[in-house]
Amino acid sequence: MAASAPIPEVPSFPGAQAPGEALRLQGAGVVLERLDPAEHGADLTAAALADSPERWAWMAVGPWAEAAAFQEWLAACAASSAAAFYAIRPEGGSAAGVMSYMRFDPPHRVGEIGSIWLSRSLAGGALATAAFAAMMRHAFEDLGLRRLEWKCDSRNLPSRQAALRLGFVEEGLFRQHMIVKGRNRDTAWFSMLDGEWPRARAAFGLWLAPENFDAEGRRRRSLAEIRESLT
Repeated sequence: MAASAPIPEVPSFPGAQAPGEALRLQGAGVVLERLDPAEHGADLTAAALADSPERWAWMAVGPWAEAAAFQEWLAACAASSAAAFYAIRPEGGSAAGVMSYMRFDPPHRVGEIGSIWLSRSLAGGALATAAFAAMMRHAFEDLGLRRLEWKCDSRNLPSRQAALRLGFVEEGLFRQHMIVKGRNRDTAWFSMLDGEWPRARAAFGLWLAPENFDAEGRRRRSLAEIRESLT
């Protein structure tokens, strides 16, 4: 009988902080504030009702035809003990989206960014990237995570592409993971580790820098291209 491999020594890992203590996160031209329906509700409601129904297709909630139903959802998000929701707004502008820290496991230093809704004014732009960078920085550098996760419906191609663009690594597929709005959801699973964050952070800084804009305001290099160029 072959000898079994020795059991490795277990390093000491202090637990992570729970999310939600920070009331304000600063990004490049964008601010994330702990969701407060009294402060952010009117702006978020207006943005949500103006959005096309397709923007809510892959979320467990929405689309919204009435302000009252959306505001009930906002109130539930703000009161949640399972997730810490943030409203996203451009500096000097109105709240135009939300995202959250969720499924935190402080002893293992694992958490997830999820329940992401970006209105048309935010989605796909530099401010959205800056908001994600701020959430990721806080998770790794302030909360002490070793692993940050991103999950989405496997058919949600924009979300899958966004995860890869931001530097998350695709890990696999959880088949028949959930039933959402009466449909089967196979969940695509992504993660970033603390050792991968420094390169991702450097790439965000270079991508958002003024030197990465041409005269027409277009990016000279993609985020993925910059990240790949870093060692």
